[in-house]
Amino acid sequence: MAKVQGYVVVNTQRCKGCNLCVVSCPTDVLELQPREVNDRGYHYVYMKNPGECIGCFNCGTVCPEGCLTVYRKRLDR
Repeated sequence: MAKVQGYVVVNTQRCKGCNLCVVSCPTDVLELQPREVNDRGYHYVYMKNPGECIGCFNCGTVCPEGCLTVYRKRLDR
């Protein structure tokens, strides 16, 4: 079975920091930015462990603002 590498692109200006995507991630990839806020004053999500993303799209499914885009790439061994 081929290994899949995922990557999440976050629209930081739309993110309200609801934390739903962080909780839904099975591989602990996402985290709320602890220091920075967007133009609307919210702590936004970022990938703290990008190498662990499997591209499952759980985060994109639960995001109420639709600000996450998930990409998947198949890695040949």
